[in-house]
Amino acid sequence: MTLNLAYLALGSNLEPERHLREAVRQLAGHGQVRAVSSVWETEPVGFADQPRFLNAALALATPLSARALRDDVIPALEAALGRVRTQNKYGPRTIDVDLTLFNGEVLDLGRHHIPDPDLAARPFVAIPLAEIAPDYVHPETGLTLREMAGGLSAAGMVRRPDVRLETVI
Repeated sequence: MTLNLAYLALGSNLEPERHLREAVRQLAGHGQVRAVSSVWETEPVGFADQPRFLNAALALATPLSARALRDDVIPALEAALGRVRTQNKYGPRTIDVDLTLFNGEVLDLGRHHIPDPDLAARPFVAIPLAEIAPDYVHPETGLTLREMAGGLSAAGMVRRPDVRLETVI
């Protein structure tokens, strides 16, 4: 069986420790979690009047396609954890799971582009990913994740060693 390597970004600011742990548990049911980043506490983006976020990344070896992850697994996981989408796409959430990278491929899945365009601009996405795959070469920019993360400011990001996700797998 051929396994794909999917890199996912996780975020939560409503009961974030519980929801991040449960997201990792559920994702582990769809393959083998190869790596989990540190958890980072970050300022909200786009809508400041809400709790701070906890963010992380994980690498999942899975037999599933990018489309199956994006269209089936992620929406079902988010719904199971109480994610409610509102008009304010930057508002509070129980969980947000984004497929950011898939193998070394460039894909368009409906209106979603892989690699995730937010990767190059959002430190809360790039820094956790660089922790688990520093030498991964972005298929569009040619930069490693280490280089991409190094070019972004980590101001406002705090590593949370008290929140460990690898212990849930």
